[in-house]
Parts: sequence; C-alpha cells; structure tokens
Amino acid sequence: MDLQEFTEANAPIDDGDGFQKENNRLLDIPVDGTVMVKAGSMIAYTGDITFTGKSSAEGGITGFVKEAVSGEGTPIMEAEGNGHLYVAENGKKVQVLELDDGESISVNGNDILAFESSVEYEVNTVSSLSEMAAGGLTNVYLSGPGEIALTTHGDPLVMTPPVRTDPDATVAWSANLSPSIETNKMIEIGQTSGESIQMEFTGSEGFVVIQPNEEGSVTQSQNQ
Repeated sequence: MDLQEFTEANAPIDDGDGFQKENNRLLDIPVDGTVMVKAGSMIAYTGDITFTGKSSAEGGITGFVKEAVSGEGTPIMEAEGNGHLYVAENGKKVQVLELDDGESISVNGNDILAFESSVEYEVNTVSSLSEMAAGGLTNVYLSGPGEIALTTHGDPLVMTPPVRTDPDATVAWSANLSPSIETNKMIEIGQTSGESIQMEFTGSEGFVVIQPNEEGSVTQSQNQ
C-alpha cells in the first residue's frame, strides 16, 4: 500500500466514550477527568494529560498496602486531564470488562492495564502462596462500577471450578472464589518446576481466567 493508504488504514478510530480497543493489543482511553493505568503502559496521548504515581491510599481510594505483602506491588499511575490516552504492555492482548455496581473481580497484578477511577481497588497476596515462593502472587481486587482492562498472553480461557491452575498462567478469578495452594510432590522429585505449586479453585460457581503462557514470577522466584 502507498503512504496515504497506510496512514488511513492505521489511524485511530474515534468510536465514542469508554475504553476502546484500537486493535487486540492497544487500548484507547478517552480521558475526561481521571483514569488509573499501569505505570509504564502509556505509549502515546493527545490533549492535555498529566500523570501522577500512586503507591498508597490517596483521595479516598483504597490503595496499595505494600508493607502488608512482600514490599512489592503493581505500580499504578493516575492520568488526569482531557484527551486520548493510548496504553499497551509488551504486545499482550487487551481484554475490556464492564463491572456493574457491586461486581468484583480479583486479578493477577501482572495483568492489570487500566481501570476507571470509579472502580475501587485493593492489593493483597495469596498468603499461602507467598509462604512457598518469595514475593508470592500479588493480586488486585477490583470492585465496580466501571470499566477495567486486563492483558493476556494470547487468547484467554475461562473455566468453571473445580479446577487447578498454574499460578503463573492464572490471570483472574471471580471475587466469590478463594483459591488454596497445593503442592504436587511428584513433580518436585528430581526437578524444580512451576507446576509443583498449583492454585486450587473449588465449588461449582464463579470463573477462573487462564492464559496460554506462564508469566514466570513464581517459577523464577523458586529458581533464584
């Protein structure tokens, strides 16, 4: 294609309010006020937008209590102003969800991309996992109303409990679930592997989101 065709074919699509996927791996956020995004995810913006780091409870929003976990957290920044903000993360696919008032979801901290300022958030760890692997698994509890954006390596698979998952491949789960951690002794024999630690989701309600890729946080922590 010629230059004009290229620019027209790949120009931003103005499709109204709310989170809009420009493509499977890039999110356009129309900003008119404030929005929360993962630090380092901004790739471009138009208009007048300022960014402020958020690492603790501020402005009435439940924030990150890093000291209560492992000294780690998911760095978040507040984008404020007017314009269009474009965010992405390492070519991962973007998943946009709408949380109604009272709806909640727990998301792996590695997989948070953005959420509206109306969404309340709180960070903690899966305590039993943090005892097995340095740093544990930081997860973000999000409560609506508002839109949120997650990222996944490839297309996600949504499963209904009972199910056991690899923590490194687990993206999110419904707030009514409380996973326990199991250790597979047979896998531990003769090798060190992320599969030796598994998250167990029981019951018959709710959902668990997994991805066809291991983030590597737990496995790396075991191998270090």
